[in-house]
Amino acid sequence: EDLAKSIKRYGVIQPIIVNKKDNYYMIVAGERRWRASKIAGLTEIPCIVRDNDERKNREIALIENIQREDLNPIEEAKAYEQLYNTYGLKQDEIAASVSKSRTAITNIMRLLKLDERVQNMVIENLISSGHGRTLLSIDDGDVQYQLAEKILDENLSVREAEKLVKTVMNQKENKKANEEESLQEKSMITFFENKMKDILGSKVSIKNKKNNKGKIEIEYYSQDDLEKILGYFK
Repeated sequence: EDLAKSIKRYGVIQPIIVNKKDNYYMIVAGERRWRASKIAGLTEIPCIVRDNDERKNREIALIENIQREDLNPIEEAKAYEQLYNTYGLKQDEIAASVSKSRTAITNIMRLLKLDERVQNMVIENLISSGHGRTLLSIDDGDVQYQLAEKILDENLSVREAEKLVKTVMNQKENKKANEEESLQEKSMITFFENKMKDILGSKVSIKNKKNNKGKIEIEYYSQDDLEKILGYFK
């Protein structure tokens, strides 16, 4: 209805695209303009006739659909992905076809790497695509979703969301570093336990505590065994 009012006042500014069939023309792109023109009472509208194959027609129709103003970021990303996978268009070709920069296309398509639950939150406009791109730094889908809910609940801005993600990533890196340090420590203790076992011929357990303190337990299985072990410390 709004488009019909505009067309009634200014006419159809952008021609529709049609394909010649046997005794009629098929609209490839511009059906909304055609329907709005009928409502506006027009009997003639400008059009461009193209002799395209079916595949090319579908490609043009998809690009027309992408250029709709009410397309949400995830729908837009999926449409670009279809142009890329189905029609073999490269990102710079997609960018040229929809009059956007290649960087913009890349950023929108990256949203498809989000957890599906987070994608739905972007679709429902609960969080913005900017929030979504910030969450791409997190690999774990469950963590992405938890942070997305926190962003929603606390009404965080994109900049605040970036700080939140950075904090989580720092915690993850610190945890990983601590785990690696702990693993190295365990490996070192196992090495010394085996070394002492080879020397004493008995099972040795090293109990390491904080501040590099601890205790060493040496097992023996007989009186002779004990005397043999004690002989190493004379």
